[in-house]
Amino acid sequence: MSLKNPTSRTENLTTVSIGDFTFESGDRLADVELAYERYGPKDAPVILICHALTGNQHALGSEEEPGWWAGLIGKGAPIDTDHYQVITFNVLGGCHGSTGPASTHPQTRKQYRLNFPPVTIRDMVHSQKQALDQLGIHHVQAVTGGSLGGMQTFEWGILYPDFMDQLFILAATPYLSDYGIAFNHIGARAIKDDPAFNNGEYLSNDQLQGFEIARMAGMVTYRSRTLFQKRFDRKRRTSSSYDIQSYLDYQGDKIKGRFDANSYLYLLEAMNHHDIGRDRDGWQKAAEQYKADVFTISFEHDLLYPYDLMKHFSEKVKSGEHYHVDTDYGHDGFLVEFEEWGKWIKQKLNQKPIRN
Repeated sequence: MSLKNPTSRTENLTTVSIGDFTFESGDRLADVELAYERYGPKDAPVILICHALTGNQHALGSEEEPGWWAGLIGKGAPIDTDHYQVITFNVLGGCHGSTGPASTHPQTRKQYRLNFPPVTIRDMVHSQKQALDQLGIHHVQAVTGGSLGGMQTFEWGILYPDFMDQLFILAATPYLSDYGIAFNHIGARAIKDDPAFNNGEYLSNDQLQGFEIARMAGMVTYRSRTLFQKRFDRKRRTSSSYDIQSYLDYQGDKIKGRFDANSYLYLLEAMNHHDIGRDRDGWQKAAEQYKADVFTISFEHDLLYPYDLMKHFSEKVKSGEHYHVDTDYGHDGFLVEFEEWGKWIKQKLNQKPIRN
């Protein structure tokens, strides 16, 4: 199995071995590795970045290939790499160098595929904690991320409450709503019901039209109706098709070149089960366990992670503050328009922690 156009960044892959790892399910894997990106002075305060669903460890990237948060991280940026050390891991279960469904089992020498253990958000956090221990990092100033990255940030604050001073949670809620689960279900069914999927034994992503459809369904939830209208305005590509259709076709085809479909399914499932209140007497009780200062950011028109629930959460923690961004981008607002909200993060990073 291969990606359609494997990223060239795999040639310079940096990984850390965490050895044996036990999942929440009780499954145990040997020789687990996490791929990571690391920038900034080694003696500077550390900021841990957590990526979203189809993200990877390249939050900053390079001049030739800027990362997905290059506008927020870098020299002179809100998260200034002259003053902070920034680390991003590819999540456990991912497909950009970390151990996941596309990885080779050390004994069988075959890819795990759907024999990979189920992964939870808590598994992702525990594995990253073990990786940071291996790197000699035992405390960070902040943990931050958006969407799936925000879910990880939620869990970091409860699983390791003394490990950080600050949490920055963007475009994520304390649990995934039924609405979010519904769209994930549509995407998962589109992939699984594709005959070429072959119960995870496909030869190449390029065969998977169902994967394209899953991505298209996701894209509709990531951007707002207002933005689609402004950008496409019913413009035609041909006499019988519209620009919006061409855009979605492009996005569907593009995902096959940079992500593994099995990994996509595993991460969707992890998102479905995200709930900080699981086995903690509900999310409102869980919110009382945070010791770090918690800063949350919501985005106008976000269909998946609404303002009211994020704001409600910020009011439940001991030290919380919320910021709402007025944008047409909807959920994808956390990936663009950094000048609109990055300065708020910079301000909070520079203030003295309010921790007890």
